[in-house]
Amino acid sequence: MRQIVLDTETTGLEPQEGHRIIEIGCVEMINRRLTGKNYHVYINPDRIVDDGAIEVHGITNEFLEDKPRFGEIADQFMEFVKGAELVIHNAPFDVGFIDHELKLLNSNWTKTADYCQVLDTLVLARKMHPGQRNTLDALCKRYEIDNSHRELHGALLDSEILADVYLMMTGGQTALTLGGDDEGGELSGAKIVRLDQNRPSLRVITASESEMVAHEERLAGLDKSSGEALWRKLGVGETSDPS
Repeated sequence: MRQIVLDTETTGLEPQEGHRIIEIGCVEMINRRLTGKNYHVYINPDRIVDDGAIEVHGITNEFLEDKPRFGEIADQFMEFVKGAELVIHNAPFDVGFIDHELKLLNSNWTKTADYCQVLDTLVLARKMHPGQRNTLDALCKRYEIDNSHRELHGALLDSEILADVYLMMTGGQTALTLGGDDEGGELSGAKIVRLDQNRPSLRVITASESEMVAHEERLAGLDKSSGEALWRKLGVGETSDPS
């Protein structure tokens, strides 16, 4: 399964008021493993960035003057995300801006939903933690993810943080360590454990013919003593002809 954790920064809050995307950051995961393959670009919006927006992300008009327009990066960006599930915090905001940019292009690209599935981690967090704050910062605190290096919002940085949050929320690539200094021996918190991408594949050991025969004999004994074995009901104990 290929997932793209995505975030954008914009000139303001409403595309209907003429606001545009100025930064896109994407982090790729395949089968819940971060691949190290990212997509990141700054974009010249051909308009002034709101002062309030600059206070949030720190991206100035002067910085964006020599950056490409959305039309120049659209094909590369859409090919990167095409066919993936997008993981976004407050997805309607980012998808709304992307769709607005694609509409302005008047090209062959249509809406995001025509090329990608979308998973909204804000919706997921509200289901998991009803009645609580579920901002990205709040989730980092809840799952003990270090985001102290995040002084301002940034699309790529926020995507990297959201990838960690998403994996913690859904129970993947994590390790719970016992707090050795805690008197009660309670779980001290969770830390992200990234697996080495170049690690060797796990060795797969299959049962020998004699072991399979012994297994079948054991299941047959269970059938006689207590009725059909649960393994047979689930199909676990069935064997197939390898030919």
